[in-house]
Parts: sequence; structure tokens; C-alpha cells
Amino acid sequence: MIEERERDAAVKAGHRAMWALGDYSAVAAQVIPQLGATLVRAARVGPGDRVLDVAAGTGNAALPAARTGAEVVAGDLTPELLEIGRASAEREGLTLTWQEADAEALPYADGEFDAVLSCVGVMFAPRHRVAADELLRVCRPGGTIGLVNWTPQGFVGQLFAAMRPYAPALPPGAQPPPLWGDEDHVRELFGDRVSSLTLGRDAVVVNRFATPAEFRDFFATHYGPTVAVYRANAGDPERTAGLDRALTDLAARHLEGGVMRWEYLLVTARRA
Repeated sequence: MIEERERDAAVKAGHRAMWALGDYSAVAAQVIPQLGATLVRAARVGPGDRVLDVAAGTGNAALPAARTGAEVVAGDLTPELLEIGRASAEREGLTLTWQEADAEALPYADGEFDAVLSCVGVMFAPRHRVAADELLRVCRPGGTIGLVNWTPQGFVGQLFAAMRPYAPALPPGAQPPPLWGDEDHVRELFGDRVSSLTLGRDAVVVNRFATPAEFRDFFATHYGPTVAVYRANAGDPERTAGLDRALTDLAARHLEGGVMRWEYLLVTARRA
């Protein structure tokens, strides 16, 4: 049991450090700025709602939720991201609570929130069942759970597939993040604990990159998981070159006229 707790703590520390690499705020602001607002609209967040944004990062969903007049708590495992989000909120004159919080052990009471959201965030918690249990636990009966998750077949799911041969193996018990973008997986995670479940695929239009190499260089510099994979291969020029080719080839297959479409699964559920 002690070894298991130590292993879990090491996994959490690794995730915290990975997401502090690079500059995720640039990804959120320059590449997918509209995605959080899409989720907030789908979840019908409004004035007076008590809202939790799980794995909030720099506030991609928390900030648009606060703009509706909701009372928002933004929780994330990585304090560096929360500090960036807090500064953004202050510049806008928005009031939110920013709190370090593990998606697999949320520090909130049962049924505390009217809406529990996560925009391409909770999908990266290693143990999907544990994270799903926590989303449901802190949402009040009749409340809304709203998620945006990258799909396995979409661009970001394929990005993780392209990086997999160059990345360390997942820790024991961890599941691949893009599984959260599979409809059957989400149905199985929530089961009869939700009274309604709506699943729809859509795509965010990304026009940030003019060339495949520009995408590769941006993600190698700014996106924590990609930065981590490059660092893991920094001592091997051949593997680094292979990773370069994998990311460039992936972007070339998806980039048309300076535009990419990144597929996601939009999940809205009503807590039973």
C-alpha cells in the first residue's frame, strides 16, 4: 500500500511537471481559444450557477464561464497554469477561485456544484474511472457535467499516437487520454449514474500554422506533452529526427490551405 501511494505521488508529480513545461497558455489562447466558450454554451452555464472547471489549466472554460456571471472555481494540478489564469482574470476584472486540485481526488464536497466542466483537461488524468467518479461526486443531483475531449481518430489523438513510440510507457493502471473521446468509453464510465447523456463530434478550426514545420516547432516549444517527449529523446539525434518527421508528416496530412480541423467529442450529461 505504501509503495502504491508513493508510485501514485510520483505519477502526479510527473504530470504536474509536464504541464508546466513550455507555455500551455499560448496553445489555449492562440490555437484553441474558442473551445472553452463552446463548452460553456453547451452546458448552459448562466448567472448564479456554481461551476467547477476540472483540470482547468489557464482557464479555457473557467474564464468564459465567469463571463456569464457564474460563480466559478478553477482547479488544476499544476500551480504554474493557475497563476497564468489568475492573471488573465484580473486583467479582465473577473472574479474566480483558483485552486490546486487533483482531478482524481477533488477537494470539494459531494454535490457542491451545479455544473462540472472540463475542456480537454480531465482526459489526461491517468485513471479514467477514478476521474469520472470524482466528476459525478461533486456535481449535485440534476446538475450538468460538460466535457470536451479530443477523439482518438482526430488530429490530437493522432498526435499522441505519433509520439507514442518516442514516449515512456504509461504507468501501471493509466489509460490513454484520447479514450475519453470514444463514445462507448464515456458511456461505460458514467453508466446509470447520469439520467441523460448527449455525445456529439465536432471539430475546432485551427488556422494558426502556415506549414507543417511551423506546427511541429510550436508544439515542440509550447505544448507540455510534446516538450516532454522531445526532452526524453534529446540525447539521441536519430530518434529526435524521427520524432520531427512523425510530427511534420502528421501535420502535412491535416493541413490544407493553412487550416486544420481538430475533432473533439462534446459530452453533456445530467447527474442522476
